[in-house]
Amino acid sequence: MSQRSAGTLTLPWTTASPRATKRVAMDHSLLIITIVLALVGLVMVFSASAVVAGNRFHDPGYFLKRQLAWLAFGFLLLHLASHIDYVWWKRLSIPLLGLTVVLLVMVLIPSLGVSAKGARRWLRLGPISVQPAEIAKLVAVMYLAAYLAKKEDRLTGFLSGLAPALLVIGVLGGLVLLEPDLGTVVVMGSVAIGLLFLGGARLSHLLSLGLCAVPAVLVLVLSSSYRRQRLMTFLAPWKDASDAGFQITQSFLAFGSGGLFGVGLGEGKQKLFFLPEAHTDFVLALVGEELGLVGTGVIILLFALFAIRGFQVAARARMPFGRYLGMGITLLIGVQALINACVVTGLLPTKGLTLPFVSYGGSSLVTCMFGVGILLNISRDRQTGREDAGRRGEGSSRR
Repeated sequence: MSQRSAGTLTLPWTTASPRATKRVAMDHSLLIITIVLALVGLVMVFSASAVVAGNRFHDPGYFLKRQLAWLAFGFLLLHLASHIDYVWWKRLSIPLLGLTVVLLVMVLIPSLGVSAKGARRWLRLGPISVQPAEIAKLVAVMYLAAYLAKKEDRLTGFLSGLAPALLVIGVLGGLVLLEPDLGTVVVMGSVAIGLLFLGGARLSHLLSLGLCAVPAVLVLVLSSSYRRQRLMTFLAPWKDASDAGFQITQSFLAFGSGGLFGVGLGEGKQKLFFLPEAHTDFVLALVGEELGLVGTGVIILLFALFAIRGFQVAARARMPFGRYLGMGITLLIGVQALINACVVTGLLPTKGLTLPFVSYGGSSLVTCMFGVGILLNISRDRQTGREDAGRRGEGSSRR
C-alpha cells in the first residue's frame, strides 16, 4: 500500500509512505567524519588509559573494552535513528522531556544517584552507569526544534515567544545545576540561545538575557569554593602549578612537548600519572603530545567539517522541524567540542566536558551517535530541484 489513509500514522519503520519515494541517499560524508572521529577516539583512549588501567584494574584494556562496547551500541542506535522518520521526534518531544525530568530528579536522590568526585550525576543500571544530563542536552534540542517549528512566527515577542521555551530549558538546567554540573548547563544554554537566534528571536532580547545571565553565573562561581578556585587557576595557572593549577599546566606541557608532529603514538609521558583525566576531558592534550600540532589540527578540522556538513543538511531539510532539529544537533556537538578545546588549551576555566566521539564516556558517546543518526535521517529527506516542498507542510491533515 503506497498511500496512507487520512488520519493514520506511519510507524517509524514503515517504508511505504508518501515521502518514501522522495527519499535520497543519506549524507555519507557526515557518516565518514563521525566514524573517523570515533575510531581516533578508540586509539587515543587506549593510548591514554592503558597505564592507568593496568595499575588500577590490572588490565591495560579495561577502558578500551568499555569504550568499544559503548561505541558498538552507539553505532546500533545510529543505524536505527537513521531509519526512523525524524518527524517522530517532534511527536515524542514532550514525553521525552517528561522522562528526562524524572531521570534528572532520580539522580538527586541519594539512594538512586551515584556520587563521584563530589558530584551526583549518574544512575546505576546493573553493571553500567548512565548520565541523564547527556540525554537532557539532546532532548532539550528536540523540544526546542518542535517549539520553534510551531511558534516561529511568535518568536519576536518575549512573553508569547521566548519565555515558554526559556522556562523549560531553565527547569532542565536547574536540575542539572543541582548535581552540580555547570559545564553541561553552559553547553545547554549556549545551544538554546543559538537555536533561538537562528529561529528568528530578536537579538536585543537574547543580548538582554545574556547580560542578565552574567551576574547569575558570577554568583554561582563565587559562591562555590571549587568553582572560585577554578576561576583563579584560569587567571593564573602557573601560580600554583603543583596543586590547583596542576591539571591545566600538565596540559600545557603536553601540547608544548608535542611540537609540530608529536612524540609518536603511544610515546606520550603526560599519561604516566601526570595529566589527570587524560582519557576523558583532556584527551585532546594527549593528542597534542603524541600527534603534535598536525594531529590536533586534523581533529579540529574534522569537527569544523562536521559542523559545516551538519548545517548544510539542516538547511536542505524540507520541514521546519527538520531544519531546527538538524541545526540544534550540529550546534550541540560543535559547541561542546569548541568548549572542550578551549578548556584544554587554557582559554576557558576547567569544566567536566568530554570531547564528542573522542573522549572516554559511554553516555556522551552514545548520545552523540544517536544525534548523528537523526541528522542522517534528516539528510535523507532534503530538498531537490524536482520536488514540491509544499506537499510536506507541517499542517498537513495526513499528519
